[in-house]
Amino acid sequence: MVWTNLWVTALVALAVVLVTFAIGVTRKLHRVIDIAWGLGFAAIAIASVVLSAGHGSVWNRALPTTLTVVWGVRLATHIFLRGRGHGEDPRYATLLSRASGNPNWYALRMIYLLQAAILWFVSLPVQVVQYQKDTAVWALVLGSVVWGIGFVFESVGDYQLARFRNDPSARGQVLDTGLWRYTRHPNYFGDATVWWGLWLLGIGSWTGLVTVLSPVLMTYFLVGKTGKPLLEKDITSRRPGYADYVRRTSGFFPLPPRS
Repeated sequence: MVWTNLWVTALVALAVVLVTFAIGVTRKLHRVIDIAWGLGFAAIAIASVVLSAGHGSVWNRALPTTLTVVWGVRLATHIFLRGRGHGEDPRYATLLSRASGNPNWYALRMIYLLQAAILWFVSLPVQVVQYQKDTAVWALVLGSVVWGIGFVFESVGDYQLARFRNDPSARGQVLDTGLWRYTRHPNYFGDATVWWGLWLLGIGSWTGLVTVLSPVLMTYFLVGKTGKPLLEKDITSRRPGYADYVRRTSGFFPLPPRS
C-alpha cells in the first residue's frame, strides 16, 4: 500500500543523491545535484507507478507519472546544457567556504541529504494520487491544465533566458522581453505552478488534499529561500538596469509591467 511506497521512495531519493554525491566528489563539482533534482522526481514517480500496480486506477497512475517524468527530464537536460563547461555554482562555493572540516562531508549534509528530504516531501502528491482507486476526471483535467501553464512558463522562460545569455550584444543588459516582461522569474513561477498542478490531480480524494504542504514548500523555497532571493541578492551590482526592472516588473506572479 501507500505506506510501503513512502519508505521505498525515501530510499530511492536517498540512492539518487548518494550516487550524485559520488559523482560530485569525483568531479569536484557539487553543482551536479541540480541535474539530479529533476531526475530524482522522475525516479520517484516511476517507482510509485510500479509499486501502485493493482491499487490505483490506470489514469491516476499513468498521468502523474508521465507529467512528472516529462517535467523532470526536461529540467535536468536544461540544467546540464546550461552548466556544461562551467565551474562550481557560486551558491555552493559560498556554502562550502563555511565548512570547518572536510568540505565534501559538509556538502553531503547541507546539500545532498537536505535535497533528498525535500525531494521526497515535495513528491508526496505524485505518490499518493497513484493509490486512489476512483478517478476524479475533473481533478485530472484541472491539474493537467495548471501543470501545462507552469510547464510552458518554465520551459519558454528557460529558452528565452538561454538565448539572451548566448547573445554577445546582451552582455550586462537586462532581459525584459517575452515572458520576462511580465515576471522577473517566469521559470520559478512555472516550476511552482507545475507542482500545484500535480497536487490538483489528486484533490478528488481527501488523501490528495492532505498533501497540500508539498506545493506550499516548493513555492516557499522558490519565492522566499533558494530561488528568487539568492538570484537577486547581488544582481544589481552586475546589471545596473536591474533596479529599474525590479520597479516595473512583478517579482513572481505574471502581471502587466508598471509604467
